[in-house]
Amino acid sequence: MEPSRQEFRDAMARLGAAVTIVTTDGRAGRVGITASAVCSVTDTPPTLLVCMNRNSSLNPAVQANGVLCINVLPGQAQELANTFAGFTGADQAVRFEEASWTTLATGAPVLEEAVAALDCTVEEVVEKGTHSVVFARVQAIRLGASGPALIWFSRNYHPVGMPG
Repeated sequence: MEPSRQEFRDAMARLGAAVTIVTTDGRAGRVGITASAVCSVTDTPPTLLVCMNRNSSLNPAVQANGVLCINVLPGQAQELANTFAGFTGADQAVRFEEASWTTLATGAPVLEEAVAALDCTVEEVVEKGTHSVVFARVQAIRLGASGPALIWFSRNYHPVGMPG
């Protein structure tokens, strides 16, 4: 028998993940959301994947713009994570006013305080269930200051680690 939706969600709550803000910019607009479903695929060529709900405002913008940036949040960025998660009700323009941004190779917004930023072009999108799985090729990387990063575990934020 297949596990229930709630059983699956409860198990996934115990899988700690980095908290990121995924951004895009281009003809479809400047959009960003908080996401933890980001994973390295391969280092040759440098590729990662991000899973986005099909109903997310980011999904059509990323697919139309063809670019995205994965901004790994520092440990103290819980408020910013909540803003981009939509918990404050702020629209996209207001969300971006809450922090300082720059760009790298693709023009996708890069969070200046990010622990790491991976600037990417979209290579492939696979539709699976309620989500789009976006495979993205890394075009540029910016490493931020050393310090704790923010993770999502057991349905809450936790700052962890000190990079060596």
